[in-house]
Amino acid sequence: MEREVRGPDALDRAFMALADPVRRAIVARLSRGDATVNELAEPFAITKQAVSKHIQVLEHAGLVTRSRDAQRRPVHLDAAALEHLTAWIDQYRLIAESRFRRLDQLLGADVPDEGPQEKPGKKKEELK
Repeated sequence: MEREVRGPDALDRAFMALADPVRRAIVARLSRGDATVNELAEPFAITKQAVSKHIQVLEHAGLVTRSRDAQRRPVHLDAAALEHLTAWIDQYRLIAESRFRRLDQLLGADVPDEGPQEKPGKKKEELK
């Protein structure tokens, strides 16, 4: 059940899948290499069946795939799917950064860069 992470529905599925901390931990583990359900279940205090359901959610979102290697059924992280999510996030990050740069330029034009400004009035030494 391989799906591409494209379009609004696919983005929704991917981000909903990543909203769960167990699924994020599974993705983090798979980023280091393929693993079986048993290997993925080790660090969690939940059943293998629960881990399998989490993997199914990640599969439906197009973030992971499974294959068969004799008796082994390794789970693989789909790096391209994560790249699509990163690209979607980056487009908004770049827009925000551009706005902040323009704001910095605007604020920088109004504020002289001459060091600390003294307040008008008498200095302490003049008051003595």
